[in-house]
Amino acid sequence: QVQLGESGGGLVQAGGSLRLSCAASARTISSYAMGWFRQAPGKEREIVAAISSISWSAGITYYIDSVKGRFTISRDNTKSTMYLQMNSLKPEDTAIYYCAADSRRGTVLRNPDEYGYWGQGTQVIVSS
Repeated sequence: QVQLGESGGGLVQAGGSLRLSCAASARTISSYAMGWFRQAPGKEREIVAAISSISWSAGITYYIDSVKGRFTISRDNTKSTMYLQMNSLKPEDTAIYYCAADSRRGTVLRNPDEYGYWGQGTQVIVSS
C-alpha cells in the first residue's frame, strides 16, 4: 500500500510558474510508473504527464500536447518524490492536479484506470 501526497499548488498569474510535488510513502518509487492528472470543473480527469518506472526503462515520459514545452515531469527516487514543473502557465491550466502511481506495469500509463494509487489533489489556479 502506497500513500501519495501532493503539494505546491496555488494561485499564480498567467505566464508564471509552479512546481508540484508528489511524495510517496514507499521506501522507493523506482518500480512505480507514475503520472500527473488534472480535473477542471465540469470536465473529466485527464492525463497531463506520465513517467515510466526506472526498473522498466530510464524514465520514459509522456505529455499531452497542450503542455508540451511548458511542463516537465521528473522523479527523485532517493526522496520517493515526483515533480511537475509548470512554466508559462495559462488560465486553461486551472484545475485540481492529482498524482498517481502503480507498480503492476512499468511502462508509461495514460489511462487513470491503470493506476492503483492516488493522491488527494492540489488546486492550481491561473489568473489572466
